[in-house]
Amino acid sequence: MVMVEQLGKNAKAVSSIINTASTQKKNEALQLIAEKLDQSVVLIMEKNQQDIETARSMGIPETMIDRLLLNEARIHSMANAVRELIQLEDPTGVVETGFTRPNGLKMTKVRVPMGVIGIIFESRPNVSVDAATLCLKAGNAVILRGGKEAIQSNTVLVDLMREAVEQAGFPKDIIQLVTDTSRESSTQLMKLNGYLDVLIPRGGSGLIQAVVQNATVPVIETGTGNCHIYVDQDADLEMAAEIVYNAKTSRPSVCNAAESLLVHKEIAEKFLPMVKQKLDEKSVQLFGCPETIRILGESVFPATEEDYATEYLDYKMSVRVVQDIDQAISHIQTYSTGHSEAIITNSLPASEKFTAQVDSAAVYVNASTRFTDGGEFGFGAEIGISTQKLHARGPMGLPELTTIKYIIHGTGQVR
Repeated sequence: MVMVEQLGKNAKAVSSIINTASTQKKNEALQLIAEKLDQSVVLIMEKNQQDIETARSMGIPETMIDRLLLNEARIHSMANAVRELIQLEDPTGVVETGFTRPNGLKMTKVRVPMGVIGIIFESRPNVSVDAATLCLKAGNAVILRGGKEAIQSNTVLVDLMREAVEQAGFPKDIIQLVTDTSRESSTQLMKLNGYLDVLIPRGGSGLIQAVVQNATVPVIETGTGNCHIYVDQDADLEMAAEIVYNAKTSRPSVCNAAESLLVHKEIAEKFLPMVKQKLDEKSVQLFGCPETIRILGESVFPATEEDYATEYLDYKMSVRVVQDIDQAISHIQTYSTGHSEAIITNSLPASEKFTAQVDSAAVYVNASTRFTDGGEFGFGAEIGISTQKLHARGPMGLPELTTIKYIIHGTGQVR
């Protein structure tokens, strides 16, 4: 545990410097990070190509390689996301409320940094930049631990960010990377008590459950996304087909992609062929109930219980024809991971019932689940989508990376 523990000691030693830094100085560091990303496109792409070649040699599917890919556009997009973060309000130091007690004590509730945050993630190297810059803006030191499939990309990105923050006058150890990608280092990070204030996992269900079950440090659980779309009997069917197509195929490897489609029996005969025609453009494989198979034919595979519970992260989707909105809601309550669900309907009572009874972090009416994202919500780059209910829920931006401190002023009061 020596190496990971040393990272914890390093982070703890410098955390007070970033915890108390001014917004201006933090923004200067972010600006330098953005500039270094823009200036280092060729180097980043070279390192990323090494990861992609390794991933292909390991037989990783192309949909997952898409999560790994850093091309010129994505690198510039990462840099622009950092610049957008500069424009966001700094949550640290914000006074949430203040009041005076009958004994004259003046109470002030102030938002302050968490301290040292650990991020454990898979595949997507852009997470290293999103996570580090969000933590920096919120006044936290960060320890990043990515997967072995992205180690070259993560290393070069972290090296660039460490150069930038040092150039801005901060200790470079406010951003650190666990370069050992063994399972042991992951377990050590989960047990880094005394150094980590919170650990945030970001990845597939296997990673998240491993962290939740094994961590001894506090954890904010970011969930997998078995996201549902329910097409009601009063839906605009053309709009519904476009939404399903977008939610499933625009980027199937991300957690806000739709994985399950529920269709009211009254419009199934008409709608299912419409939506299949759209999904066929991307060769989406459907796993359906008997009624779905009757309508669409044998190109649809019979759906199992496992299919309804699966986050495919691929061009695959489960389909079920339901009797009514109540059965749709019941299905979602049974199989949802609590991430994002949508209803397509022109009925106000149906939409109100759906949004009231579906207990997920984000519930949509007549819109794609793909909007569950920190940037789309106006929060800047996100640290993850929380599907738990304590501390944070939904896309976690800057405020969710801070906590509360009470500052009390007295005039000699004793108790």
